[in-house]
Amino acid sequence: MAKTILIIEDEKAIMDILTLNLGMAGYQTITASDGKSGLELALSENPDLILLDVMLPYMDGFDVCREIRANNKLTPILMLTAREEERDMVCGLELGADDYITKPFSVRALLARVKTNIRRGAGPAPQTADGGGLELGRFALDLSAGQVYKDGQPVDLTQKEYRLLRCLTTTPGRVLSREALMQEVWQYEYYGDLRAVDVAICRLREKVEDDAAHPQYIVTKRGAGYYFHLPEGDTAP
Repeated sequence: MAKTILIIEDEKAIMDILTLNLGMAGYQTITASDGKSGLELALSENPDLILLDVMLPYMDGFDVCREIRANNKLTPILMLTAREEERDMVCGLELGADDYITKPFSVRALLARVKTNIRRGAGPAPQTADGGGLELGRFALDLSAGQVYKDGQPVDLTQKEYRLLRCLTTTPGRVLSREALMQEVWQYEYYGDLRAVDVAICRLREKVEDDAAHPQYIVTKRGAGYYFHLPEGDTAP
C-alpha cells in the first residue's frame, strides 16, 4: 500500500512541485495551505509523514508541530524552512520535528529525506539475530517490539529516540561521537551540522532521566560525544 504524505505548505508553486514529484515516486498526498487545516488533517488522517512549512497562515509550523506532539502523534515530521538562522532550525527539532530541510532544496534530496524518515517511522529498528531483550538496571529494551521500559513502565519514545537510546545502551560505557550517532540513527550526512544530535539527546534525557538537568544515564564526554552510564547498584525497584 502506498504511503501517505501530508503536505502543509502555503506557496502553491512549491505545493505543486511536491505533489507532482511525490506522486511520481509512488506516494499518496493530502494537502493543506494553512496551519490550522493542516493540524486538523494531521490529527484525523494519520499520514505516514508530514512535510511542514514553517511560515504558514493562521498557525505557524512550530505551533502545528507542538500540537501534533501534544496529541501524542509520533508521525515523522520533516520541516521545510526558508530561514537559515540556527535558532529556527533548532526550535523545530526541540518541538519534536524529526528532520528539516532548507529552501531552496533539490527534489532529489527531499525525496531521500522522505524515504529515510518514513522507513524509520514505519516500525521498530532492525533487530539483532536473537530478537530478544536488553536489560540495564532500571531499563529494559524489548528489541522485538521496539519498546523501552523504565522501572517496569513503558517510556513513550519516537522511533528516532528509540534508535538513539538503543545505540547507546548496546555498548554501555563506550563513547559515541555525534558523527557516529548521526550516521547510525539519521542514516545520512548533515554536511557538518550536528546540532540535531544534541537536540535529540536533550529530548531523550527529558524522557528517561530522573533529572534531565543532571543526567546520570546519558552522559556527555566533553569534546568526544555521548555514552550510556549505568550507576553502580542501579536496579529496578
